[in-house]
Amino acid sequence: MSTATYTVTGMTCGHCVSSVTEEVEQITGVTDVEVDLPTGRVTVTSAAPIDDALVKDAVEEAGYELKP
Repeated sequence: MSTATYTVTGMTCGHCVSSVTEEVEQITGVTDVEVDLPTGRVTVTSAAPIDDALVKDAVEEAGYELKP
């Protein structure tokens, strides 16, 4: 089990949270995604470590950005 935490910018509502969650959940190996709207924190749990570039691409596909 692996857990990684990211900060996403631009989310303002529940729909934003749903969009990010749905895109990140599509990454192979991801078992859980938790999004905290007020902080922008996204915690990704997976069977094995996930490449950060895959998470970045998924977040961008949802219309948001990972904070560096």
